Formats: sequence, C-alpha cells, structure tokens
Amino acid sequence: MVVKKSFMEGICELCGREVDTTSHHLIPKQVHSKNWCKKKFSRDEMKNRRADLCGDCHSMVHQYFSHSELGRTYNTVETLLENEKVVKFAEWVSRQNKKAKR
Repeated sequence: MVVKKSFMEGICELCGREVDTTSHHLIPKQVHSKNWCKKKFSRDEMKNRRADLCGDCHSMVHQYFSHSELGRTYNTVETLLENEKVVKFAEWVSRQNKKAKR
C-alpha cells in the first residue's frame, strides 16, 4: 500500500524554515496498539499529537529514532528539541537552501 503524503506550506517546528511541511505523528501509528501506549496516552492524544515538519527534519526523526523511542520518549516537539542530535541537525538544516526535499 502506498501512502501519499500531503504537503502544506508552513514553518517547520524543528528547524524553523518556512517551507512545505508534512504532519508528523509524534506518537507513531505503529505503536498505538501496544499496551504501554494505550496506558500512557488517550486515543485522542495518539491521533492528534502531531508536529508540522519539513521533509528534511521528518526524515531525520525517523532515521534517528525507532517508533518505540518516538512514542515512549520523543512524543513532543519539546522532547525532540532536548536531544543534541536533533538540535545539531535542525541548526545545520536551517542554514541550507530553503527548499526542503519531498
């Protein structure tokens, strides 16, 4: 099954660039059925806790962290920005060409 991502113009919540963004599930769908996730979050939180990220930052988040790590630890923009690797990447990409990869 191919999932088509929808893009909208906005500001990336990690790097701050004004580019096309996608909606990133801060609690990945792949962990919604896990017992720990059901205990920690309401169904509404699982469905609606999102961040608008540029393609570069969205790809980085999924390269750096597993779905479980994202759901358990990095489930807010604030906790993502507490991670040194994320901060370094966001600082670097913010200085790059304003066109984010899709």
